Amino acid sequence: MSKTLIIVESPAKAKTISKFLGKKYTIKASVGHVRDLPKSQFGVDVDNNFEPKYITIRGKGETVKELRAAAKKADKILLAADPDREGEAIAWHLQYLLNIGEKEKCRIEFNEITKNAIVEAVKKPRVIDQNRVDAQQARRVLDRLVGYNLSPLLWRKVKKGLSAGRVQSVAVRLICEREEEINEFNPEEYWTLEADLTASDLGLTIIAKLAKISEKQAKVESKLEMDKILGDLERVQYKVSETIKKEKRRNPNPPFTTSTLQQESYHRLNFTAKKTMRIAQQLYEGIDLGKEGTVGLITYIRTDSKRIATGAQEEAREYIKNEYGVDFSPKEPREFKSKGKVQEAHEAIRPTDVLRKPEIIKEFLSRDQFRLYQLIWNRFMVSQMSSAQLLSTTIVIEAGYYQFRASGSVVVFPGFMKLYTYEDQDEEDKIIPDIPPGMILDKKELMPKQHFTQPPPRFTEATLVKTMEELGIGRPSTYAPTIDTIQTRGYVVREDKQLFPTELGIIVTDLLKEHFNQTIDVEFTAKLEEELDKVEEGTEEWKKVIAEYYNPFHELLVKAEEDIGKIEIQAEVSEEKCELCGKNYVVKMGRYGKFLACPGFPDCRSTKPLLEEIGVDCPKCDGQVVARRSKKGRRFFGCSNFPECNFTTWEQPVNKNCPKCETNLVKKVSKRSGDKLVCPNKSCDFEEEVEGASI
Repeated sequence: MSKTLIIVESPAKAKTISKFLGKKYTIKASVGHVRDLPKSQFGVDVDNNFEPKYITIRGKGETVKELRAAAKKADKILLAADPDREGEAIAWHLQYLLNIGEKEKCRIEFNEITKNAIVEAVKKPRVIDQNRVDAQQARRVLDRLVGYNLSPLLWRKVKKGLSAGRVQSVAVRLICEREEEINEFNPEEYWTLEADLTASDLGLTIIAKLAKISEKQAKVESKLEMDKILGDLERVQYKVSETIKKEKRRNPNPPFTTSTLQQESYHRLNFTAKKTMRIAQQLYEGIDLGKEGTVGLITYIRTDSKRIATGAQEEAREYIKNEYGVDFSPKEPREFKSKGKVQEAHEAIRPTDVLRKPEIIKEFLSRDQFRLYQLIWNRFMVSQMSSAQLLSTTIVIEAGYYQFRASGSVVVFPGFMKLYTYEDQDEEDKIIPDIPPGMILDKKELMPKQHFTQPPPRFTEATLVKTMEELGIGRPSTYAPTIDTIQTRGYVVREDKQLFPTELGIIVTDLLKEHFNQTIDVEFTAKLEEELDKVEEGTEEWKKVIAEYYNPFHELLVKAEEDIGKIEIQAEVSEEKCELCGKNYVVKMGRYGKFLACPGFPDCRSTKPLLEEIGVDCPKCDGQVVARRSKKGRRFFGCSNFPECNFTTWEQPVNKNCPKCETNLVKKVSKRSGDKLVCPNKSCDFEEEVEGASI
């Protein structure tokens, strides 16, 4: 009996696929890459047209030996790594190690790990796509040329252990430059005015906003201007001049790409990009569903395509008609266009079977797996549903030289909103009463409010991913590892979900901007991504792309080596003394923020947490409330007298008591609804807004 060996990347995937195929197939896992550039050497022969030197990865010898043994027993070998550049390169390296002919049809790929997809893929092997391989080689070699040249330079000029990368340095630059914008921002005062008006005859109340002054857009910049307006409005009549009704359609968003999945799971589930991709990988590779066996629940997760397979579309449309009614399914299937150049052989991220509703398989999933799968299932289903229909109403009220407006909209037909809503739909279902033109309204109260313009917000992981995608920096597979790396290296820290550059991150970024500005230039990096796309398309030669990048970079490198002197980073000295040797502790930056360390390292290895006082007394004892870090790096607040006092809270306490129950209030940070002071007492509902949006 002839035997076919199929090699995939992960053992989990191998386990899932083995259940779909018969005894004629042997499934093995390469466990990722098997060959790569050596870690201990440069690995690229610059003088020989950038020829890479590949070696078997340390620790992979036994894996390669096992694969070679299995290959000898097989009549046919199929390489089934992931359907992207990285996967194509893994297949190419396996082809070399297993002595498979260059022209042999040994490569198969599938977008989902289901029986039908695997069986169909096995029927359609192809030769390895050398253009895809070369695009991956170009990226790998470029990253090595930059990283293995810049990092040692930073070691010599700044301090050991630093690293610089072609994409990670651009990400840090974005965060540093945003911090500069925030620091240089000058707030400007402005005022808004709302009028609480009543239609006595109809028994109706309406809150209207000042929209125009003398036919011009309302712009009030000082209390003096507002006081004049309030004086004028004391002597005028409030008359409804127009009621504007418009029908609006709201279309559903497309199904998830890698970027939008990371953004939405951050907003809805509070998942980091790294956590999202880890759980999504589990759902893709396969979950044991009891009697049904192990099956992949979602399609491939590293994609920038919004395309949906015709069969999946029809399944979704049929389900929607049966579950919600014919009106909830559009007459024609929805098509979503992807921006820029994407691998349209890929699909968007979707469930492999729409009949596997999240609730049906919930018992087989962990809490996080269920929540992410539910998010993906819902988003895909609504992408194939009818548009929502809304009725928007605006009432225009004239008051002398001033014009007020009250607007709202109500849902006439929910369409996709019956299943899923988006963040910006908070204002919907705000009902505006039907007040006819010509009616005189009574003024109940005028409510002026002072504001100050806010600086641009700091990046969160979600907004950084979105910005990187919009600017063309990196690709779907790079977002999560890039964000993780810049935090691990100590260039960026995450506080209250926001990304702050550290002193080290700012120093390194300034150094790179001064001497390697083009290397970490946003537009230049995006253009290089386009060049890599051309390599994949076969219209550009990969070593030519490398030469055009490396030659000017090398000139900058030689000049920087001469121009940059030794940069001393002075450690911040603490007043606390080391309990072991008596030296003053210094402040160090770790992955989870600052901590105290003895300057006598390595002779003395004493460390302790840096207690950041926030100026609030502990509500339980005579200690001070300080900011601390959990084992996972999350910031929380506790008493300085720990462990004698066990007071802890995730929300930041403030020096103000609840007017209802006298409990210490806490500050709740929210970009969506604004910062608030809330009472942590579960039986009390007190809360008040904090003036000024959270940065």
